[in-house]
Amino acid sequence: MITLKLPLTDEEFMRIASENEEWRFESTKNGELVIMPPTGGNTGRRNIKISAQLENWSSANNLGEAFDSSTMFVLPNGARRSPDAAWIKQERWNTLSLEQQDKFPPLCPDFVIELCSPSDNIEELQQKMQEYIENGAVLGWLIDPKTRRVEVYRSGRNKKVLESPTTLSGEDVLPGFVLNLQLIY
Repeated sequence: MITLKLPLTDEEFMRIASENEEWRFESTKNGELVIMPPTGGNTGRRNIKISAQLENWSSANNLGEAFDSSTMFVLPNGARRSPDAAWIKQERWNTLSLEQQDKFPPLCPDFVIELCSPSDNIEELQQKMQEYIENGAVLGWLIDPKTRRVEVYRSGRNKKVLESPTTLSGEDVLPGFVLNLQLIY
């Protein structure tokens, strides 16, 4: 039996997650535990297509490191978050010790993607995207395949809404990266 005291240490959080592998966990900046159901088939299929495109670009350019949806980051505000895909500039990643890289990296990715699944609440995902930006993300995409709507979040700018785009550009954050959304819809 686990007695929860909030906020949880990284070790306590890891223990809960490892003893309940069928669930995905995050925690808010206030230490509230967030339990997320596993994804369905279509969301999993879309996630892998997003992650593969990001990793292929990242490996070809050697500008940073790409991460999939199972990676937990500890944001500067204390929240533990797992974006559906993320990328960090190589120089920022290299500032972390091997131990920090092996555990939950204590930083916010430079770039994040959240993919809206049928079980998600869009308002909660929008709040999470804003949290990433407030904690250091430079660019973020919230993709809703059902409506084919993409919200683009940028540091220092207002959110931009795109209706049915077929591609998204990584702009100057991920130079040359283009996400093919036709594979996602």
